[in-house]
Amino acid sequence: MLLDDASAEFHDFFERHYAELARLAHLLTGETDAADDLAADALLALWQRWDRLRTADHPLAYARGVVANMARERIRSAVRERRRVALFWSRHPERVDGPNVAAVLDVRTALARLPYRKRACVVLRHAFDLPEKDTAVALGISVGTVKSQTSKGMAELERLLGARAAGALVAGRRTR
Repeated sequence: MLLDDASAEFHDFFERHYAELARLAHLLTGETDAADDLAADALLALWQRWDRLRTADHPLAYARGVVANMARERIRSAVRERRRVALFWSRHPERVDGPNVAAVLDVRTALARLPYRKRACVVLRHAFDLPEKDTAVALGISVGTVKSQTSKGMAELERLLGARAAGALVAGRRTR
């Protein structure tokens, strides 16, 4: 089967960027299975607009934005569902006197505790090594917002993981 130019370009785009988009979705949602679905759904949305996107300056930035928006909606939907379930089952809420010391925080768990925008900024800046400008384009926010949300997100990770572990995350990024 012969592919026309647009199909061939999209196929090449898909092959080069699918894994990265799935990784982004995984880091934003913390769900391995959802990551593949979100990346595939985002690429389907891109394919439907490929005639316009193929001539755009930064189709990958647009794709990252689509994945980020889909991940945000998935998270919001999950939060709403958890609230409905909690309301249904919380006739007699349990009291917890202190923190659950037995719980072990790893990076994904700590990231999941960050609000969406902070998490997205930290992931794009530190896991994907995107410059502030590219992160801003992907998320549809200003560079200043990227700077402040990344800084605040890293501060929260330091609080959750300890300064040494959070510092190692940033240091590990620079050595790759």
